Amino acid sequence: MNAALLPSHIIGAAPAEKNFLLAVEGLTVSFDGFKAVNDVSFYVDPNEIRVIIGPNGAGKTTVLDLICGRTRASSGSIKYKGTELTKLSESAIVQAGVGRKFQTPSIYDDLTVFENLEISYPRGRSVFGALTFKRDAEVRDRIEEVAGMIFLKDQLLERAEFLSHGQKQWLEIGMLLIQDPELLMLDEPVAGMSVGERIKTAELLNQIIVGRSVLVIEHDMKFVEDIAHRVTVLHQGKVLSEGSMDRVKNDPKVIEVYLGH
Repeated sequence: MNAALLPSHIIGAAPAEKNFLLAVEGLTVSFDGFKAVNDVSFYVDPNEIRVIIGPNGAGKTTVLDLICGRTRASSGSIKYKGTELTKLSESAIVQAGVGRKFQTPSIYDDLTVFENLEISYPRGRSVFGALTFKRDAEVRDRIEEVAGMIFLKDQLLERAEFLSHGQKQWLEIGMLLIQDPELLMLDEPVAGMSVGERIKTAELLNQIIVGRSVLVIEHDMKFVEDIAHRVTVLHQGKVLSEGSMDRVKNDPKVIEVYLGH
């Protein structure tokens, strides 16, 4: 059945017998009695770009915080490749293959693009790894490969502080990609970007999903249309609607609380 035709009562219901990369079920978290996320369920396939949209305060960023272990769930389940994440530490979740980019770029301004990517390379991340790390051909090749993917191959020797805002966002995505996560989570990746940078970011995300899935929070609806395989709409901590972009943008409930404003 076409996702656009799915009745609202089965939105968030688990499809039968399927191997999801990410399965979020009954996820709830309360802060001083307030349910910021309330019984949220959704399922992400391998090689899928899933976008979460909704009004400010809908619980979007909190969902990412719960998946990456920054916030602990009050109840519910988060399974990544069948492994329960709710009991794991943030570092263990990263090691399992989950990468997270926040709204504000977190890069090393005083280092070059090459050095930012190099310091993110898996062998250099532990204390022991950093002490024994050598810049061999394998590392250089991987850095150059990722730099090409994020449109920064010509800026490898440039200090990160001199990059544009959009280029800094790409660099941080590259710092995650070099760790080769199978689930990449991005919080408003095109905020503050030019139109041209937004188009290239959509190109980047559509390119990198071979072998991984991407979970994106975004307010730019044109960008969402360019990248989303499926869209999950949150409102007041609950799943309001889910399906293709065509389905959710024509859902009267979504128009009323979000897209109609």
